[in-house]
Amino acid sequence: MRTINDRGAVAVEMALLLPLLLFLLLGIMEFGRAFNAQVTLTNAAREAVREMAIGGVASKAKTAAKDAAVTLNPELTDADVSVGACVDDAHIVTITYELTTLTGIAGPFTLTGKGVMRCGG
Repeated sequence: MRTINDRGAVAVEMALLLPLLLFLLLGIMEFGRAFNAQVTLTNAAREAVREMAIGGVASKAKTAAKDAAVTLNPELTDADVSVGACVDDAHIVTITYELTTLTGIAGPFTLTGKGVMRCGG
């Protein structure tokens, strides 16, 4: 049988554990969002370097990167995408992105996506 003291103990336990559980939930959300952004950047760099290796036009490679990363918010700009010329028989595209957090507890974080492909495809 419950007493008044038992109900008070449950309230105290909830008050102690609720912030920890909320912090854990928010951390999971932030990590998932950062992981998704990293995968998007890697895929965008891969598309850009593919375009650069086949076509050799930097502006088209930057457009390909931006088109492949439409889910990022804010979107990529030309300044975020660095397209290198053919050096040592390889093109390198690097995308740098500043990821802001939803909660504002930590961050912002700088994420980098990199793509490398032989010149000429």
